[in-house]
Amino acid sequence: MDAERWQRLSPLLDALFELDPPARALRLRELRDEDPALAEELQTLIALEEGHEDFLAEPLVAALSGARPGSNVGPYRLESLLGEGGMGQVWLASRADGLYQRRVALKLLRPGLADTNLRIRFTRERQILARLAHPHIARLLDAGISTDGLPYLALEYVEGEPITDYCRNHATALDKRLRMFQQICDAVSHAHANLIVHRDLKPSNILVTPGGDVRLLDFGIAKLLDTDVPIPEQTRTGVRAFTLHYAAPEQVRGEPVTTMTDVYSLGVVLYELLTETKPYRLKRQTDAEWEEAILAADPLRPSQAVLRNAETTGGEGGDADAAALRRHARQLTGDLDNIVLKTLSKRPEQRYPSVEALALDLQRFEAGRPVQARAQSLSYRFNKYVQRHRWALATATLVTLVLGAALAIVAWQARQAVQEASRAQAMQDFMVGLFENARGTPEGEALDLRGLLDASVARGNRELARQPRARAELLGVVARLRTGLGDYQEARVLLERQAAIIELTDDIPSSLRLESLTQRGQVLRLLGESRACIELMQPWLDRARREQAQLPTQAAEFYSQLGRCRRANGERQSARQLFERSLLLRREILDDDVGEVENLMDMAGLQADVGESRAALAGFERARAQLRQSGGEKHPLLVEIGWNIAARQRDLGQTDASEREARDALAIAQEVNGAQHPATLAARRQLAAIHVDQGRFALAEGEFAEIRDLLSSRLGADHADLSATYNSLGVIAWERGDLDAAVVSLRRAIEIARKQGDTGRLSGTLFNLAMVLHEQTRDREALALLQESRHLRDARYGVDHPLLGDTDRMEGEVRIALGERERGMTLLADAVRQTRAGYGTTHPHTRRAELSQAYQQAQLGDTDALNRLDTLSSLPNADIELRKIGWLAQAYAARIRCARTGADAVAARERLDVLHRTLHAQRPDGSAIGREIDGIRRGCG
Repeated sequence: MDAERWQRLSPLLDALFELDPPARALRLRELRDEDPALAEELQTLIALEEGHEDFLAEPLVAALSGARPGSNVGPYRLESLLGEGGMGQVWLASRADGLYQRRVALKLLRPGLADTNLRIRFTRERQILARLAHPHIARLLDAGISTDGLPYLALEYVEGEPITDYCRNHATALDKRLRMFQQICDAVSHAHANLIVHRDLKPSNILVTPGGDVRLLDFGIAKLLDTDVPIPEQTRTGVRAFTLHYAAPEQVRGEPVTTMTDVYSLGVVLYELLTETKPYRLKRQTDAEWEEAILAADPLRPSQAVLRNAETTGGEGGDADAAALRRHARQLTGDLDNIVLKTLSKRPEQRYPSVEALALDLQRFEAGRPVQARAQSLSYRFNKYVQRHRWALATATLVTLVLGAALAIVAWQARQAVQEASRAQAMQDFMVGLFENARGTPEGEALDLRGLLDASVARGNRELARQPRARAELLGVVARLRTGLGDYQEARVLLERQAAIIELTDDIPSSLRLESLTQRGQVLRLLGESRACIELMQPWLDRARREQAQLPTQAAEFYSQLGRCRRANGERQSARQLFERSLLLRREILDDDVGEVENLMDMAGLQADVGESRAALAGFERARAQLRQSGGEKHPLLVEIGWNIAARQRDLGQTDASEREARDALAIAQEVNGAQHPATLAARRQLAAIHVDQGRFALAEGEFAEIRDLLSSRLGADHADLSATYNSLGVIAWERGDLDAAVVSLRRAIEIARKQGDTGRLSGTLFNLAMVLHEQTRDREALALLQESRHLRDARYGVDHPLLGDTDRMEGEVRIALGERERGMTLLADAVRQTRAGYGTTHPHTRRAELSQAYQQAQLGDTDALNRLDTLSSLPNADIELRKIGWLAQAYAARIRCARTGADAVAARERLDVLHRTLHAQRPDGSAIGREIDGIRRGCG
């Protein structure tokens, strides 16, 4: 069967297959009256289908000549078939001649659809269509005839989906659908201005990109396919050059098309966008019935079509969907109904005269103005005016009502003002009396601030007993002062009493409630009870969101404190969201410089929690620079920023710089907060940790022991800060050679960290205890602790974090000690790779991994490994951690050479003697490195 004959049969056969047997027989009789031979062929094909299951499994018409993946059509190479229709095929193709790189949608036209002068027409029309440069039109890029006579059109390739499918799949709102339709109108209007009519507007030719932009396809293709000899647009049984469901009546009648033909097709598309149905509902979906409906039937109003869908949906049990459809129908009733019906008028002169007129009417609808599709009656225009100015008219009406109610409100406000003035006067008298009584302090003695605060609470209970709101505010102020002094338990008691008053009082404002909750959450966190803080504050999160427009200060502080509790509980992602929300309020609404600095510190702290030390250091330095600009050089926050910077520098091996930062922070803390304030203790703890790195163990041990006792008395025996203190005491005991005491302190640190759920601190302490047990040759116990530490670090930081490289290095040494040399060497190689990638090639942790690997390889006689030990022996002395690695490298190399004879052995023993004297001079308190080097020295004789 030839292609032309099949093009006539295919659509008719598809339509017949969709009909039930009686309707199919009736349709065949109609066709037999028009074309007996055609009806006979159709009858034969239907009989074949009924008797063979594999009927039409293979195409009756051969594929277009040469159209297959990889073949060339003109200067283009075919890649994959995108679609196929009666006019031909659409392929994804790319330029094959090397002039430039571009992918196109290549439309291959079936031979016979164009006249013999197609090549000349393509050249001429390509110049005309080049003028279609519009952001919403997929341009025709090229057109021509291949060497084997195959006509093709190269179109801009658009990735997207038909506009109706896009709106349905994304549940697009009505206003956005109308805006997208306006883009369509703008594109069609551009084409009409260039004297080009589309002739085949339909959803499949209107694609929406993933970004939500509209692209029109196939513009001017019908013009290219036209010939100088008039050809009817379609026949009853022939192949149409348009899609029937979107065709205008004049197209069905075979009359000349105009720009108003496109207006009709746009109306069908708009109808489908608004209702998700077609304008005509037919019993039989035959071409003949569609033609009859297009020519004679009146389309159902869009709002009525949606109501019918609502009735169907409701009957099927979807009550919520049915209600949504009814609301949608109310949006369409009136103006949109009339706009759509005007575009679908049977006679062209009754439609909009142009696409611009249609677009303008839609713009009038969106602006609330009268549309041209409706009769301009006085009542209609008045209703539109009222709707358009409803807020102004409503405001005028409300002004009248407000003026009428103003007298009553003024009287009520007067009573409230008297009550507020009375409360303010009572608070003023209270504070004045409090400080008058403080004059009794003996001359030369400092004012007992804590005693004064206790007295203020006692006096407030007496004098403000009948003013619960004032009493609650007083308790909040005193609790805030107690928190600033580090008296967390006392502040907690005051805040619980305040909460009880707030619960029993009706006229407490939302601002005071939020402030009370925020203070209580802060104290719980400072006491190490982060979970209790979250349980207290989380139920109020939605309330804070609703109140943030009226109470931005209280909401921002609420978000910050809840975020800090979540961070302390290990919930970093939710903490980050809360910090970002607070930071946004403080930057855009409050202009709160100090609060913004606090949130910058919070964000940097999150980076430190996951081991991003460099990024965290930069964040804290930015926060300090901003604080110094607004708060001066003695602001209390500089203490916390300073010891955080010192901690991050210590993580990065910058020991000397870290010590300077810690001393500066401690000096400010002692001046601003006093010696026993928690911020001062945090700065002392950081400085003592640096002393450990420097080998000043006796000094550091005394500091940590004093800090431990102060923290225990003020915060309780299980506070999270005590875990870090016991960990440091354990490390000091290990360095000084008291391994049993080290094990006791480290196990206590692990116990507290487990109880608090602090996985970061727990993983580090497990690593330290494994290191001590390894020196005690309790390697099986050490291996179990290292495996738990690795699991915790993997879960917290990710499998590629360099901390896992440190763990692999220690585990490799333990496994070699257990006799698992092959497994141990593999872990050491992994440790070198991961620390290099994470820390960098010159970081002390990287050098430590390289040292372990080189030492183990040198023991097996690897000369290159021994040379690497010599290289590590000469590391720079400026960094104390690198200096310790250099000492170990010298000792390991000497140990290898001690086994030899002659000058090498003598030089090795001399080197070990020098190392012994150096360490005794620089580390008089002893050290783990010194013990290891002395053991190597004794073994060397």
